[in-house]
Amino acid sequence: MTVMAERTSKVTPRMSVEEFERIAEFAAVESESVRLEFIGGRIGVKKMPDGDHGTIIMWLIRQCMQLRPDLDLDNMQGLRVGKYRKGRARPDGALAPVGHFEGQGEWADPDGVLMVLEVTSFDSDTHSRDRKEKPSAYADAGIPAYLLIDRDDFTLTVHSVPDAATGAYRHRETVAFGERVVLPDPIGIELDTGNLKRYMR
Repeated sequence: MTVMAERTSKVTPRMSVEEFERIAEFAAVESESVRLEFIGGRIGVKKMPDGDHGTIIMWLIRQCMQLRPDLDLDNMQGLRVGKYRKGRARPDGALAPVGHFEGQGEWADPDGVLMVLEVTSFDSDTHSRDRKEKPSAYADAGIPAYLLIDRDDFTLTVHSVPDAATGAYRHRETVAFGERVVLPDPIGIELDTGNLKRYMR
């Protein structure tokens, strides 16, 4: 066997979750502007939100507070996601009963989370991260709904009915900004998305 063949025949070990958590903890201490995720066995840097990104999240927080005061949309909580909960995601929002994350630490178990939210950022990773990797990780974790607010094409997509066996959501509904959309049970909120048009600059 040649040296090259020997090298290529060896499997490169993947980073463990424990190693990632140590790196993420160090990064958080060293810089407030760095937020790391670990999905599909690779580290990703979560871009710090711009003003419109944050305003969209606050818009949804207000909707949830008005229509479902028994639920909180937490925009800081990290979640253990993916197969066997080996991933670590920082969604833009995690919708759960009030007080659900109490005592869970930086990376909470997704059991009991009703929905996760992502708002796209204008970076090169958005397509693979928000439209492919995260839906799979959230479905694997059994989270009932994934809401993607897509600023690239001015749409809102509700993924629902997770199938852990396939790592995908069975149902997907996409509406344009300005249309109404219902977040499925157990959430049961109807959103009027007309205001989202204001945040598209």
